[in-house]
Amino acid sequence: MKINSVCVYCGSRLGASKSFESAATALGRGLAAQGLRLVYGAGDVGLMGTVARAAMDSGGDVFGVIPEHLVKREIGKSDLTTYIVTETMHERKKVMLYNADAVVVLPGGMGSLDELFEAITWRQLGLHSKPILLLNTDGYWEPLRALIDHVIDQEFAGTDVHDALTWVDTVEDALDTLTQ
Repeated sequence: MKINSVCVYCGSRLGASKSFESAATALGRGLAAQGLRLVYGAGDVGLMGTVARAAMDSGGDVFGVIPEHLVKREIGKSDLTTYIVTETMHERKKVMLYNADAVVVLPGGMGSLDELFEAITWRQLGLHSKPILLLNTDGYWEPLRALIDHVIDQEFAGTDVHDALTWVDTVEDALDTLTQ
């Protein structure tokens, strides 16, 4: 399957490490350089804003989706190639995932985890077969990897969860995986 569009889940904050912002910038630039459309949460704050600005500054196509109640809080970035305002968070997640061929998860908080787990669950249910990459910048996602291993070890999920996830340590690895 050829990947043309990548959904990026990431924080609406910058996080504690400068490396998170650097990874978001590099990913935005890299997606644009590869001709891959960025699909993201349409905010102009935190890592979300960073990845979008980097993609746009590099001439990339950027598709943003934001629920009406977050337009002011996340500073809806309406100067995108495509800007969609939804009624609900659930609708936002659906539009984002359905308009992408793959998912990359940068460091983020509860919203990013919610989006990730919904993408994993939908994949388990056969609603999509899109690649899901976790960009493990500075080992950020290691506790999550341990939790997923624990869930599988305790037989609340099958090893298909491992098969659904690709763990990468660098933006270069993520871009190589997406373009193979």
